Amino acid sequence: MLYSVKGTLLAADPRLAVVECGGVGFACNITMNTARQLPPIGQETMLFTFLNVREDALELFGFADRSELNCFKQLTAITGVGPKVAIAILSELSPERIALAVAGGDFKTLTRASGVGPKLAQRIVLEMKDKVGALATSDTGISAPEVGVASAAGNAAQAVSALTMLGFTAGEASAAVGRLDSSLSVEELTRQALKSLANKR
Repeated sequence: MLYSVKGTLLAADPRLAVVECGGVGFACNITMNTARQLPPIGQETMLFTFLNVREDALELFGFADRSELNCFKQLTAITGVGPKVAIAILSELSPERIALAVAGGDFKTLTRASGVGPKLAQRIVLEMKDKVGALATSDTGISAPEVGVASAAGNAAQAVSALTMLGFTAGEASAAVGRLDSSLSVEELTRQALKSLANKR
């Protein structure tokens, strides 16, 4: 499977980026968030990729960072959420905002994306929360709200859940959030912890 593509950006619009690698132009379906981070045409760029195999086509999706790719994978694993819907959600909301919405049970935020009604939004919140709980239990032997020192405050616990949804282990998320001031908002805790974790990878 293709992990990433790195090369010259040949063409781009809000939905597609063409990256030339070794003389081959790879057309990647992208989100609006990724489109905003692309360099000018002719400059070098790198996208993390996901290859979707269908009976009648091969579709390549490109993402500016791993958190967006991880979020895309989690979304498309949910019944009723195909690649197009996942791209629509990630075009409307950042991975961080999606994780915060799920952690807080805020399904209405997800309905801002084209093609996402209340029922689908509720299913996304429910299934992503369940997966985070299972991941935290398998990693640490305890449930997500009880992870490490971050469990001392509700905001910190939600931030840990949000980070776990973005692909970090419960241990990594708990350690990063535990070093911050638990009186901060969930969004600020998540943003600062995400920044520190990204610098280590």
